[in-house]
Order: sequence, then structure tokens, then C-alpha cells
Amino acid sequence: MTLFRVIGGGRAGLSFVSALQRSGWVCSNIYGPTDDISEAAVGVDVVLVAVPDHSIALVARAINPADAAIVHVSGATKLDALLPHQDRGSVHPLVSLPDPTIGADRLLDGGTFAVAGHPVALDVVNALGGRAIEINDEHRVLYHASAAIAANHLVALCAQVERVATALEIPVEPLWNLMATTLDNIRDIGAVAALTGPAARGDTSTIDAHLSVLPESEHQLYMSLAREAARLAGREPYP
Repeated sequence: MTLFRVIGGGRAGLSFVSALQRSGWVCSNIYGPTDDISEAAVGVDVVLVAVPDHSIALVARAINPADAAIVHVSGATKLDALLPHQDRGSVHPLVSLPDPTIGADRLLDGGTFAVAGHPVALDVVNALGGRAIEINDEHRVLYHASAAIAANHLVALCAQVERVATALEIPVEPLWNLMATTLDNIRDIGAVAALTGPAARGDTSTIDAHLSVLPESEHQLYMSLAREAARLAGREPYP
């Protein structure tokens, strides 16, 4: 039986608590921002630090080194943020955790986790039934950039889709289905081969027509992506 504590009762921390308890681990404490965490590493195997990135080093220094390995769940933070602890690691899930219930389900859904440092990070992944990829400190920020592009930038694009659909007064669901099938194509044949549309064809007149009806506020995002589509297709970029 693995005993653990969690520092941080937000979406990530509570998602890990629920998922790991469903996997047979036992959580003895969930510490909030006003709790004394000095003895958090005493009498347990793992302390999961699930606080905002800028607070990780402060939290680590507030914990007296003891028996437990200290593991943060940040994607971008390097292991030296957990000094002075010798047994330190990281485990970052490549899934979004919008709330503790959905988050726990996703953590248990066979996903991928980036791990580094102490082997207990891999124990966390194995307990959750996930797949681990080793990301060392040298590549951690680049790894997190890839995750931000895949998740956050996609959301920004989806927000533009929602705005245009709202202006048309049409349901957005068919456009989500179009995006889903496009992602399926990318998974099957790769991004370049899956590319379609006017920028890929060099059809600048259609791009001009799009810009003539899109609000000015939408032009910058549209054109940034149209230029990138043209580059992927090996065509001259749109002016």
C-alpha cells in the first residue's frame, strides 16, 4: 500500500487524489494554502506538489526533508525547484483536467505522462495505468511548449470558430465534427498530407473573399494560419 499526501487542493491535486485512491493508493492529507506543511514528508511514501508553478520552489523549501519523495505535477518546472530534497521527481499528465471528477477519469484513461527524476514518478504512472515518456530538464520547457500549442492554441482557434458560427447563427457542432475528422486524418497520415483548403491550393482569391467578410478583429489569426498553411504546402506565402 502506497501512502501519499497532496499539497494543493485545486483541480490537478484533487484529480490525482481521486484517481490514485481508485487505484489503491491511500491519501492521508490534502494541504491547503494556509496549512503547516513542514512535516508533510514524514510517514508517507510520496508528496505530490500540485500548486501553481511559481509556488513550487517555495512549497518545497517549506517541507522538511524526510522519508517521502517530493514530486511535482508541473509540465514546465525543472527538478531543481524541489531542492533541498534529494528524492525528487515530476509527473505531468498530457491531458486537461477541467474539474476533479473529469480529471480523475482522464488520469485513469491510459494516457501519457511526462516523468523525470525519482522512480516513484513512474510508480504514479503505473498505478494510473498510463504510459510514461522521459523528459529531462534540458527539454522540459520545449515539451511544455508542445503541450501548450496542442491544447491552449487549439482552444484559441476553436474560439474563432465559435465566433464565426455565432455571427452566422448556425450550430457550431458540425464544425466541431469537421475538426475532429481533420484530427483523425492528421493522426492517420500526418499534418502535411492532411492539409486542404485555399491556402494549400494557392487560391488567393478565395482568401481575399474570406477576409472581405470576416471582421477586422479576426484577420490577424486567420492570416497567420493561412500563411502557415501555404508554407506547409510549399507555396509562396500570402502577402
